[in-house]
Amino acid sequence: MTARGGRELDDLDRVFTALAHHSRRTILLVLHLRGGEMTSGEIAGRFDHSWPTISRHLRILEQAGLVEVVQRGREHVYRLQADPLFAVGESWIDRFRVLP
Repeated sequence: MTARGGRELDDLDRVFTALAHHSRRTILLVLHLRGGEMTSGEIAGRFDHSWPTISRHLRILEQAGLVEVVQRGREHVYRLQADPLFAVGESWIDRFRVLP
């Protein structure tokens, strides 16, 4: 396998792993519906999970490149990054298109 193919599979694994959990999919959807940006406290306030659990979900989303974190004063602001989702999703779906 080429290095490029290996990198694409790694990207695919990171994004699909991030999307595998309902709470992480919900975080992405809420970020999208709230304009693409929320503080960690605003995100955590929408769940009954403990802070360490929310923090772990946010870290997984960040590692997958689906959110970026910006610090504003004492707050961590999470911004939706949908490009990796489209890049990986479209690439994966294209593999199953019927060739003419």
